[in-house]
Amino acid sequence: MRPDSIAVVIATRNRADRLADTLERLTGLPERPSVLVVDNASHDGTRSVVRERFPGVGLLALPANRGALARTEGVRALDHPYVAFSDDDSWWESGALARAVGILEADPRIGLVAARTRVSPAGGPDPLNEVLAGSPLGGGDGLPGPRVLGFLGCAAVVRRTAFLGVGGFHPLLFFGAEETLLAYDLAAAGWLVCHAPAVTAVHRPDSGPRPDRATLLHRNEALTSWLRRPLPVAARHTWRLARSARADRAARRALGQLLPRLPAALAARRRLPAGVEADIRRVEVARAAG
Repeated sequence: MRPDSIAVVIATRNRADRLADTLERLTGLPERPSVLVVDNASHDGTRSVVRERFPGVGLLALPANRGALARTEGVRALDHPYVAFSDDDSWWESGALARAVGILEADPRIGLVAARTRVSPAGGPDPLNEVLAGSPLGGGDGLPGPRVLGFLGCAAVVRRTAFLGVGGFHPLLFFGAEETLLAYDLAAAGWLVCHAPAVTAVHRPDSGPRPDRATLLHRNEALTSWLRRPLPVAARHTWRLARSARADRAARRALGQLLPRLPAALAARRRLPAGVEADIRRVEVARAAG
């Protein structure tokens, strides 16, 4: 693997201590990847930590919190052919990035590699691993694993040209379940999104409460439907959200955030190719049966 083959982009906001631990691990990898921290307008000294303790790490300081779009800004700022994403609480196992580069160089059809994720400190697997490995879309043709239409944002490696070619993460979603829409757009552009269980990321999620997480997931799942799915599908999704809102506070808040964003979603709406929509339905049927 060439030293300039891959870089790691980390989007962060106000988690300087966790970021420092992650940078210690990433800068110690045998692959010696370039590392770029994209700071979402932190006010906890994050930028000073990077500059003073990690002078070899790049820093892109954003003037405002841009959520997941910080990853897109990071990829744009680099010129490496492959870019891995980490969060400030995740990193890559030794050798994982070299394996990812090998997969991407061996098959120019692959636009994104979805890694296997190990949860620290216990070391057990993330539940998403089983979902990805059991994808009904299958593999074959020498792929490293099955084709998928989703991934974990802190455990993915992208081909830079593919990622930027579809615009990266969508600005309307900001943060929360933003990976699904990117997977759809890559597939729609003809790229393969593949699970690669031989490539491993490590995630140490914060054990504290995340009160807004469910709201963001509900909102962005509905927005993704309006942006890309057939109108009857989007309408059914929104109707289910509205029915849940009567008893579920997170759904109620999601609906309140969805409605003012609908005009922008409709303006940016772009139907997926029939084959991609058929694959999505296969995934949904498998999920419902499981």
